[in-house]
Amino acid sequence: MESRIYTVTRIDGDYAHLCDQETGEDLLVAMALLPEETDEGIKIIWENFEYSVGS
Repeated sequence: MESRIYTVTRIDGDYAHLCDQETGEDLLVAMALLPEETDEGIKIIWENFEYSVGS
């Protein structure tokens, strides 16, 4: 399965808005599914049905 790279554009309470780096589409994800260190502006990698912080 292909990995996807997102940028956290906004955190809205229990949800984060992620922008897909390839398509520009907005994705709404529950904060509980994201790494603890998630903050606005960081890159998130989705791979094998898990999210991790990108470099």
